[in-house]
Amino acid sequence: MKLFDKTVAAEVASKLLEIQAIRLQPEKPFTWASGWKSPIYCDNRLSLSFPKVRDLIKENLIKAIQHDFAGVEAIAGVATAGIPQGALLADALGLPFVYVRSKPKGHGMENMIEGKITPGQKVVVVEDLVSTGGSSLKAVADLKNAGFEVLGMVAIFTYGFDVATENFKNAGVELVCLSDYAAMLPQALAKDYIDDDETLASLVEWRKDPSVWGK
Repeated sequence: MKLFDKTVAAEVASKLLEIQAIRLQPEKPFTWASGWKSPIYCDNRLSLSFPKVRDLIKENLIKAIQHDFAGVEAIAGVATAGIPQGALLADALGLPFVYVRSKPKGHGMENMIEGKITPGQKVVVVEDLVSTGGSSLKAVADLKNAGFEVLGMVAIFTYGFDVATENFKNAGVELVCLSDYAAMLPQALAKDYIDDDETLASLVEWRKDPSVWGK
């Protein structure tokens, strides 16, 4: 797991905070599906509604793909938030696009992967957000099972959890992200989304062990 570029990471984090795609409220934590309490909520789908931010993300994801995944022949989006981002990239690169469902369609062809499947085709997977990496790596496995050669994955943002790093390492999948939690915190502090050292310390502690934070 790596950042594409530190300057880009800061700029993307700043823009996500500005459009409230990233929200910080340690005093009133969000509850994730896992039951974890979280001071942060990240919804990168909001970036699609802001053309300048959308273009910033698209252009840098394209650069990341061209730099790290030479020979890419197709783009695959992970349902649902990775679908529009992936489609934008595929269109800009002039490449075929497919997307991966979280579970097979319940009727018709009952597809797990939508789009033309070409065995052996070299594909880069697109995610909007990586937390533990579980759903992202399931999509990778589904693509491999369908016959694709997965070169790696690009994502807009990651929380940078150690478990995610370990999961991607064990799966042998390279992940390149535009920004992450560590790049976001200085931007939040500089722009007064964080207003004191105590709040900053709480946010740092959450990142260390989110499963027990807030209990």
